[in-house]
Amino acid sequence: MYIASHKRKENIAEYLIYMWQIEDIIRANDLDIDKIKNNVIDRYGLNDDQRKEMTGWYESLIDMMRREGITKKGHLQLNRNVMSQLIELHQALLKDPRFADYTSEFYKTLPYIVELRSKAGDEATGEIETCFTALYGMLMLRLKSKEITSATENAMRQISSFIALLARHYHVDREEIEKAAGN
Repeated sequence: MYIASHKRKENIAEYLIYMWQIEDIIRANDLDIDKIKNNVIDRYGLNDDQRKEMTGWYESLIDMMRREGITKKGHLQLNRNVMSQLIELHQALLKDPRFADYTSEFYKTLPYIVELRSKAGDEATGEIETCFTALYGMLMLRLKSKEITSATENAMRQISSFIALLARHYHVDREEIEKAAGN
């Protein structure tokens, strides 16, 4: 919860990947708050108020996952909304000639995206979601200490660079929206 809040403010890409991990942690604990308390919350060494707040956060996520029917797979609507915002921004950046650097970075990344979608047999998934799925998969491989080929490392380096650029544009865009709303 504290990490998610910080990541959302600082790096939307890290936030989304973190939230996907939280969804999987909840599933790995059978959507059982007692298991999550024992396996996750208790490891943070929180005071009583913080522990209660974090427990409430996990309980609300569990409730949302149940209501949204994603107890086995899929992503929370709040995470799909972030993905939608990133896709919308991506499309706007590609159309705007002022962002040639972004377009260039996208086209450097596109062959990797096409290859990943081809390997996954999932041509319907969009470019941005494919990138996030690849980055999340890489995180899981690293957490499991699996061997990663140099070709995969190169692909992930390019995808990561591209998504980092998108995340920077996202935060600049959000800052501009907040400034405009404040005026």
